[in-house]
Amino acid sequence: MSAQQRVPLWAAEPDLDDEINDVDISLAIPSYPNADMYDDPNVQLDESALAMQAQIAQQAAFAQIPDVVKRFIVHFHQAVLENNLPEITLAYESGWNRLTEKFYSKTEWPEAEIIAPLVNDDQIFLILYRELYYRHVYSRLQPNVDDRFHSYENSCELFNYLLNSDGPVTLSLPAQWLWDIIDEFIYQFQSFALFRSRPANKTDDELAMLGSEGGGQAWSSYSVLNVLYSLIQKSRANEWLTARSEGKTEEEIEEIIGEYGTRPLYRQLGYFSIIGLLRVHVLLGDFTLALKVMERVGLGLSVGQKAPFTAPTAAHVSTAYHAGVCYLMLRRVTDAARVFTGCLNWVMRARQYHTRSYQYDQINKTADRMYALLSLCHTLAPTRLDDNVMNIVREKYGDQMTRMGRGEEGLSTFEEIFLYACPKFISANGPPYDDPNALALLLNPPTPASPSSPSAPVLKPTTSDPTHRHLRALTAHFLSLTHVPVLRSLLKLYTSLDARKLAGFLDAGVDEEEVLSWMMVMKNAGRCVGRVNIAAGADKDDEKGGATNGTPARGSAARGSLLDGEWMSISDLNYVIDENMIHIAESTVGRRYAGWFIRNSEHAARVLDSVRALPLPVAAAAPAVGSKSQGKDGESKGEKNAKADGAPRTGGQKVAWGGVKAA
Repeated sequence: MSAQQRVPLWAAEPDLDDEINDVDISLAIPSYPNADMYDDPNVQLDESALAMQAQIAQQAAFAQIPDVVKRFIVHFHQAVLENNLPEITLAYESGWNRLTEKFYSKTEWPEAEIIAPLVNDDQIFLILYRELYYRHVYSRLQPNVDDRFHSYENSCELFNYLLNSDGPVTLSLPAQWLWDIIDEFIYQFQSFALFRSRPANKTDDELAMLGSEGGGQAWSSYSVLNVLYSLIQKSRANEWLTARSEGKTEEEIEEIIGEYGTRPLYRQLGYFSIIGLLRVHVLLGDFTLALKVMERVGLGLSVGQKAPFTAPTAAHVSTAYHAGVCYLMLRRVTDAARVFTGCLNWVMRARQYHTRSYQYDQINKTADRMYALLSLCHTLAPTRLDDNVMNIVREKYGDQMTRMGRGEEGLSTFEEIFLYACPKFISANGPPYDDPNALALLLNPPTPASPSSPSAPVLKPTTSDPTHRHLRALTAHFLSLTHVPVLRSLLKLYTSLDARKLAGFLDAGVDEEEVLSWMMVMKNAGRCVGRVNIAAGADKDDEKGGATNGTPARGSAARGSLLDGEWMSISDLNYVIDENMIHIAESTVGRRYAGWFIRNSEHAARVLDSVRALPLPVAAAAPAVGSKSQGKDGESKGEKNAKADGAPRTGGQKVAWGGVKAA
């Protein structure tokens, strides 16, 4: 009998009673002593028996754990107890992933309650273990609604332990794990928000949990922001960055940041929380505030600007990606392109060192999204960018860029690339699960009333997809520039052109006034607010200051806010309109010799390495003695050639390296 067909005894008893009562048979039922004791609600169940059954089930699950996994957990726990960072790093980055691939690639790790006897029921380690457990569920498996709520509870326990303990905790974790804790915390918040925003196809249990009081508070935007801001405030990360940028001594910095900020655990968590705030504000659509929280951190992409410590590669990539998205959505396309190009150049140089890292796939995915967004930037504002990066962009998205350059024909391509490369934006407030009537109205909105019947009001949808809302805003900007590529290609052929003649080159039905309005749109598209000149000037100041007084280059505090900028021209085509006459002046950009020399030097180094790697040529066999041909003076031709090659040349034209050029 299947599990669905099996009926418990307590559910089958009423049917048996009905059948017995329908049959007229005299039954002699003996009277048992204390037969009414089961009807007494005060009688307690045998909790020891239930605990015994749970213990037996737990022992059975414990017996199924491989011995190598048990030894790993014991070793991992011992390393955490001793705050042995090298061993913790090895177990976290190597051991956990290796055992996951071998035993748990398609299933869950053992629950924390099962492995608790191995770690002497150490609650702090079990919290850290659950953090890894739920991260594995989110990345490799499909989390259910219980996993989503339990992961939130475990995150609350972890951050309560870090923030509400009596003084700084004596826990030491590697920077990579601390970054992953913040990154995974935000990812699970984003995943829950996306799960909550789709009320359709939810089961009754999921609707009940989401509609409960705990369901409304779990993974709320307020709780997530509260955690990140609390970590920043507790560690005084902003004050620490400001003091470093001002060149204060270590003693002064320690006095400013206090006992929490001096601990590497809190300092790194605070620093990563600032980057996490950048990501959260981007997901919520507040791009201005997202850049504002990064004022003291900076983007780490300018000359002389360095991270305060060796942060994980994923932290740098995430910072550049979300900062570039902010600039793109704020229509500061040149700043977005500069951020993407700087990060992609850095990724290309560092990629060879991360091929064996477990983050390699994630870094590559984010880099591919930046390449896609860079193609959008080049479509919206064609500017001169790094040749190495643009070659890869053209290789990946060359056909799509050609289609987007045709105006409205490329709208679908533009939307497709943006939906692939943009973050999955979320809404701060979810559907009204606590109000069944409002939720039913949201799922099944009434048909709008016709204009002729004013009795029924027209109801608009209460929610919309945030991603498509941002897409509509950006596509509106793209559609306003549809005529720019055609006008640009025509104006580059002339130094002066009449508006009537230009209208004749375009589609039929276009008059001079409409052409002039398109020209004004093109003029406005060639100017934008950007930080390119500001960043370049600050870099020069830092280089001069570092060369004169020997102090290190200051951070972003000396460069001002990431929101600062000035109006600048981003087009190499300038023109003025005198009545109906258009005067064009095209500015040419000089060739960048530095990049050319660097690329060719790298190519020469690769050729030299390949030549050195070739095997040595096999020596030719010595010719026979009688086979030498004699010359006039009795010497063989081989001896003559050897003497001629070995004798130094005293005449002739000298070459660059000091020898004599052969005739």
